[in-house]
Amino acid sequence: MRIVNFVAKKIEEMIRGTFFILFFYFIGELVSIMIGRFVPGSVLGMVFLFCALFFKLIKPEYVKDAATVITKNMAVFFVPVAVGLMTYFDLLKQHWVAILAAIAVSSVLVIASVAFVQEKFEKRRGKKDEDDSRQIL
Repeated sequence: MRIVNFVAKKIEEMIRGTFFILFFYFIGELVSIMIGRFVPGSVLGMVFLFCALFFKLIKPEYVKDAATVITKNMAVFFVPVAVGLMTYFDLLKQHWVAILAAIAVSSVLVIASVAFVQEKFEKRRGKKDEDDSRQIL
């Protein structure tokens, strides 16, 4: 009987988490339509979900299980995109050098900017730790 209750509770948590994720996704899509698709609805939905979690309108436990399942199986979501990309194989074959250069340059820029920001945070954190150690003495 305890196993049945455990499974029923997990199913309930998954349904609730899926509901919240889809609710904010649909709200984001609705807002996106209202602003003329300037920002994708999925991005707006993610921002709305983040705000709801940040301002404690919903508890993180409500979406944790459903979000974990989605992120662990994220590779499945890229399959349709990759298949759709193959419909443009001739175009990709024609411009592969430019595409590869754009990927390389953007990757280097992202890595450099993350390293720069991380270094600034580490210096700030080190300075704060040093100030804290002085207060203890």
